[in-house]
Amino acid sequence: MDLPRSQAGSSSQHLLTTLLGDYWIGRTEHLPSAALVALLGEFDIGPTAARAALNRLARRGVVVPSKVGRNSYYGLAPGTSDMLLAGGYRFISFGQENESWDGQWTIAMFTLSERERELRYSVYSRLRWLGFAPLYDGTWVSARPVAEQARQEFDELGLGEVTIFRAVEHTPSARRPIDAWDLDEIAARYTEFVTAYEPLRTQIRDGHVGASQALLSRTHIMDSWRSFPGIDPDLPSNLLPSRWPRREAYELFVEVYDLLGSLAAIRVRQIVERYSPDLAELIEYNTTDDLLELGRQALERRRVPHQVETAGKAPSLNATA
Repeated sequence: MDLPRSQAGSSSQHLLTTLLGDYWIGRTEHLPSAALVALLGEFDIGPTAARAALNRLARRGVVVPSKVGRNSYYGLAPGTSDMLLAGGYRFISFGQENESWDGQWTIAMFTLSERERELRYSVYSRLRWLGFAPLYDGTWVSARPVAEQARQEFDELGLGEVTIFRAVEHTPSARRPIDAWDLDEIAARYTEFVTAYEPLRTQIRDGHVGASQALLSRTHIMDSWRSFPGIDPDLPSNLLPSRWPRREAYELFVEVYDLLGSLAAIRVRQIVERYSPDLAELIEYNTTDDLLELGRQALERRRVPHQVETAGKAPSLNATA
């Protein structure tokens, strides 16, 4: 199964996957293709592009097609719900208060040739998702206890010549692990997020948001928030500058996303009801707390144990997508 990549200005495939994950997660029933096309139409995606997105998602194994008479239907493929929930756990949980840090860095050392450009992109994007950044060429560091997850990612990509271990920084040098990140740039991104969505929170609190706007805005804020785990390494608080803006941004995201849920689900039901009133009744939404619990369960079902090299004490193996 090949999930579409998250992109700025969501692609139609990524958008449809997000919508199915938000309002159809865990369901085995198939939805009319006309309803899914109409749902994408809410985001100004035309019928031709919407149908192309459905076909591509089917080829990637994310959804499966079916027919009833002359009408086409699509449902989530087996395993898609767990994959979406496991991935969702990473960015839904991101921004919560960090656990106390043991002072150890996770270090991944590997070599990639210049010819392996596609593999290089996959390795780099997966490592960033786990909170890594390049300290030197071929040496990436993370403050999180993610040795097991990193090993799993390398194994899935078929990269065997890798050394992963955890260690403490003993003597500060000219380039320290913390220098792998531009903290000023990350802080600026959080400030931009708060500036962009604070007016929406005020509208919601004042009761000035309708169902159509709720669907659009809830999807947009989710898409905006999910970019942060790729740019913010989720460093322990004692490594961060004072008044770090992540917590403020996280609380804004959670409040807006949760409060818009019922209205957004109403709009999705209205759209699906035109094509299947019975299926429209099955549309539901989840709060961030719901998604955290569902994500934990999905991660437990997908977890694969790995033997990990460790410097110092054994890593605390946290679940990640």
